[in-house]
Amino acid sequence: MKNVGKIDKIIRYIIGIALLSLLFLVHSNIRFLGLIGLVPILTAAFGFCPLYALFGINTCSTKK
Repeated sequence: MKNVGKIDKIIRYIIGIALLSLLFLVHSNIRFLGLIGLVPILTAAFGFCPLYALFGINTCSTKK
């Protein structure tokens, strides 16, 4: 069941790419925090966020 909407996906992709860029732009030990960027990218790609499911949030539009 999908619970991530279109605008939410776009925002997640942007945040994920920004975090992943830390791997290439920062030259210190914190650059590996950029791997956290995989989380929003994967949740956007699959259209499912486990935290949204836990809290009952759904940004996906429903078709009637």
